[in-house]
Amino acid sequence: MKLWSILGNSQRLDGGAMFGNAPRAMWEKWITPDADNRIPLACRALLAQDLDGKNVLFETGIGAFFSPALRERYGVVEDRHVLLDSLRAAGFEHTDIDTVVLSHLHFDHVGGLLAAWREAAPPALLFPKAKFVVGKRAFERAVRPHPRDRASFIPEVPDLLEQSGRLELVENAHSFALGKSVRFTFSDGHTPGLMLAEIVVPNIGNGGGVVFCADLIPGRPWVHLPVTMGYDRAPELLIDEKRVFLEDKLARGVRLFFTHDVNCALARVTRDDKGRFGTADEMPALAGMAA
Repeated sequence: MKLWSILGNSQRLDGGAMFGNAPRAMWEKWITPDADNRIPLACRALLAQDLDGKNVLFETGIGAFFSPALRERYGVVEDRHVLLDSLRAAGFEHTDIDTVVLSHLHFDHVGGLLAAWREAAPPALLFPKAKFVVGKRAFERAVRPHPRDRASFIPEVPDLLEQSGRLELVENAHSFALGKSVRFTFSDGHTPGLMLAEIVVPNIGNGGGVVFCADLIPGRPWVHLPVTMGYDRAPELLIDEKRVFLEDKLARGVRLFFTHDVNCALARVTRDDKGRFGTADEMPALAGMAA
């Protein structure tokens, strides 16, 4: 098996929203904002090539489905479908993907499922051969969103996934599509039923696997327990979940894969003598890393 980090379209979002109650005097030392107070964010997917004989893509980023006006509103930088370009640069097409795993259905994690925007054209699903693996509660949230996060979803996506006939909703630690090669746990602090996928690999680097952190931990600054996003539905719950998550990954040597960190794709969890979590052995990209 080989692992690839696959960049999708990038974003610039309000730094205050991304760092919740952390003051700007603190967070601007971690990520420099622009004149509009926005910080750069990646939308990075993880591709596992030959995972039990399958090409498995973990998330699809924000994609290029927005109209030009909405692309500007939500800070999407590129107008082309960057994920498809990045897959192609790694030697793949979207038609080569056997399984797509989605942690939740917020638009910056599933927009890459859709073809690029064309005027008057309805949303169209890419990845024609792939099974789509989604947490059951996360899917239900997308179907019936709360007013607080309704704008975070693409209304057409749940129907398109169901109509494909290739949707699997997951409630437990394993899916039919991926068996024991991927282990799932669930988190509710960011959004109900966010699904965290761990590739179970005995000897990758110095540890035992890689976990896709999704929006539980968007990037290295959020590894620090008190740091949460304004987008999180229950910040105190998220901090408790994050503590358990990081303690487990530290104990088992599982590395963290970040979707929104511009400069880091993969890192090892550390903990100092004061109990503060951090990262080490950061890797900016993965290009066919053997597992």
